Amino acid sequence: MSQHNFVFEILHAEPQSNRFEGGEVRLNAYVNVIHIYNRHRVERKDSSIGSETEIIRQIHYGVACCGSRMAENDQNYFEGVEKLLELWFTRKDGNTENCDLRDIPRQKWEALLKIVHCEIISYSSNEHMDAYVLSESSMFVAQRRIILKTCGMTTPLKCLKTLMHVVYQMTGFDYIEDVFYSRKNFKRPDLQSSPHQHFEQEVELLDSFFADRGGSAYCFGAVNRSCWYLYTLNPLQTTYKRKKSEPDQTLEILMTNLDTRVMSIFTRLESSSAAQATRTAGIDKLLPSMVIDDYLFQPCGYSMNGISKNGSYMTIHVTPEPEFSYVSFETNVPQASYKDVIQRVINTFQPGNFVLTVFANEDSEASETIREVEKMCAFGHWKRQDVQYCKLKDYDLTYAFYSKFPS
Repeated sequence: MSQHNFVFEILHAEPQSNRFEGGEVRLNAYVNVIHIYNRHRVERKDSSIGSETEIIRQIHYGVACCGSRMAENDQNYFEGVEKLLELWFTRKDGNTENCDLRDIPRQKWEALLKIVHCEIISYSSNEHMDAYVLSESSMFVAQRRIILKTCGMTTPLKCLKTLMHVVYQMTGFDYIEDVFYSRKNFKRPDLQSSPHQHFEQEVELLDSFFADRGGSAYCFGAVNRSCWYLYTLNPLQTTYKRKKSEPDQTLEILMTNLDTRVMSIFTRLESSSAAQATRTAGIDKLLPSMVIDDYLFQPCGYSMNGISKNGSYMTIHVTPEPEFSYVSFETNVPQASYKDVIQRVINTFQPGNFVLTVFANEDSEASETIREVEKMCAFGHWKRQDVQYCKLKDYDLTYAFYSKFPS
């Protein structure tokens, strides 16, 4: 019997002697697992199932993460895919020198996040940016930009009206210059709350604020496989005094079907702290200039924010459950080529598939990498399945989808 089949028998055994109650391994149940382990080793004289420590690690990972071997079909399912909302604020008269989103006090952010159904877990800051690790992903606040990235069953679009009111009331800004709302397709959209069950509903809500501003909706990729949705402003002309644009770019890598050994790092059995998980996985080496604020959830799951002295950020979120594993990586680090960064990220997490998106405006150092991505047919074992290019009013965008071969 192979190691895989042995673990399979353990996980699918009927609950006996309280070994598996509610799908969770009880602390006093390890002796029962050892009995089954020894039965396979002694009675079947099978040495192929691996060491006792390795078996226990795999059993714990298989059940402790998601709490159920059928997690996709019950209340234990967790949607790792994030809804990403990015807003840029300005003034109609163009005078933004005395305006700053960071003037908004923490209690206002906490009240706003209650509408979204998440809360602040950790906070870090430098002269350019405030970064918040949330119970469901992250929030970044800079002088005139807010990035709200939330997973699970959160409802970020429901906070739009309140957010605009708070910003206009407390910061001196009086106008939204740009909007970006994006997400990958959900694995279980039926579990989302309105308006997030369907992209059409999300667009309808966004249009109620931005239809007269050239709000435009897009879908990239194969709708029956992996696709990526985007809503942004694409106006024919501006109706306010616009300052010279600042360089801006975003790289996002959305990974699914990840290597179980890598994912086990992001469990409390394998790592005693977030810092240990960060080091073991090699996350601290992806962009070494980042000051990291990380968090390891109980019993599994991981989030981190990184901010650098030049105003760049990085964020990673890991949903390690084997039935619905998902990892997202995002950064706005300006680079003429993202090829090495992309390779380091996928080598670290070993996804079966990943969606890659690169945004850049014409003032960005990364503007040339938009076309470079179009030429990247493969990253080692990962072969490109789809690629699309889109030219917006102020940004260029490339979308690509890759799968690992052999799978």
